[in-house]
Formats: sequence, structure tokens, C-alpha cells
Amino acid sequence: MLKREVKLVEREQLEAYLRQFLATDKISDYCPNGLQVEGRDQIQKIVTGVTACQELLERAVMVDADAVLVHHGYFWKGEPQPVKGMKKRRLQTLLRHDLNLFAYHLPLDVHPRLGNNAQLARLMDWPDPSVLSEIEPEGVVMYTELSHDETVEQVATQLETRLGRSLVCAVHEPAQKIRRIAWCTGGGQGFIDAAAQADCDLFITGEVSEPTVHSAREQGIAFFAAGHHATERYGIQALGEHLAEKFGLDHQFIDVDSPA
Repeated sequence: MLKREVKLVEREQLEAYLRQFLATDKISDYCPNGLQVEGRDQIQKIVTGVTACQELLERAVMVDADAVLVHHGYFWKGEPQPVKGMKKRRLQTLLRHDLNLFAYHLPLDVHPRLGNNAQLARLMDWPDPSVLSEIEPEGVVMYTELSHDETVEQVATQLETRLGRSLVCAVHEPAQKIRRIAWCTGGGQGFIDAAAQADCDLFITGEVSEPTVHSAREQGIAFFAAGHHATERYGIQALGEHLAEKFGLDHQFIDVDSPA
């Protein structure tokens, strides 16, 4: 097998492409999407990961990356502004090693092909995933209709097998049948009511809050929390692979596991 020639791309070119490809200017978010920390001008190797934690940055330095692309970056609304402690160490690592940090939150969740929701459907082999309407941004909740009823236990086993981890929380009746499934990767438990109103039999997300359990029980919809990190590993990988193919970059996904 021939090894692909690795090429260089200008940081500004990559930033402009991602802005257009992920339509970042059209989505209101809780953080800045795009280049969050500027590093070297030219990029040859990119590392992708779910969250820009210290371990991911250090491992990116170890493999001589020029840029780190993540789903969860920095500078969230309500985040403390002083640069000290953990924030100082993270920024210091990026700046000392001239590493670029790109972060894409909601734009990566909702992208119709490479987004977290679309990639979870691909992982699970769910047929014809569609957008659950009247929820903004479009694509933040998706749904599918299975070709036949499955037991709730069957779907739970499939999900645990494909994600490689146990469910965080499961709320359902033992004999409940599943045909229509809605999902929102990450922290989307608040959308359970919309899924119930859309006559879905099961709602899947990453996290669970105390009211979610009661919503599931009282509305007769099964609920799975499968892990925020676990459900959002796939969009950023797909984006990295896409950039590697388009620009000839060297790409490596680094999974810093989290039980949350």
C-alpha cells in the first residue's frame, strides 16, 4: 500500500475552509467556534480529540502536531476570565509549543454528514436519520424509524457494544418495544420532552439530570444516557479524516477517556 504524501496547508486557509464547511457564522453558540489559540502559520499534522484537556495537549506535543482540533474548547460563556491555574497551564502549553487550537461545538454536533449526531447514526446503522423539526439549531436532535420493533434490551446491548462502554443510566419498562428513536449526543437530556411529543419510543443522549427520569417515566418514553464523551468521539474523528483527505494532512485521533 502506497503511503500518501503529507502536505502543508496555511493556517488561514484551513481556518477559512472550516468556517465555510461547518457554517460557523450561522450558528449561535456558548463559545467561539474556530481558531481559539493561534500557533504556527503552516500546518502539516493535526491531532483531534473530544476535549482540549491538558493530557490531549501534551500528547499532541509528543507527536509533533501543528494543530489540535476539538469539540470542547475554551472560553465558554460564564467561564472565569482570569488566566491562572488549569487555564494558565493549558494556554501555556499551546503557546510554548506554537500549537494552533481549533474548536467546534454546536457546528460539529449538527453537521449533516460529519456531525456527532450523524456519526452516531452511522455507528449504529440507523436507517434514514432525519432532523427533529422546530428545534434550533437544525440537526441538534435527530430521529430514525427502525424497520421492525426491537426490545429495549436489544437496543441497549447494541449501543453498549458499538460505544464500548456501559450505559450511564437507563429508564424503561422491561417489555417496552422500540421502533422510533430520537437522539442528541452530549448533554442533550433537556430535549427528552420534544422527543416524547414527537411520539418517539426511545431518547438517547450523553448525560442525565434528575428531572429526566421523571419525564421518561411519566411520558412513557424509554431513555438512555450513554455518556457525553462516548457519544461525541465520532464527529471530531470524521472531521479530522475529512481534512486529511482534502488537504493531504497527517491526522491522528487521540482518545483521552472520560467516564462522564
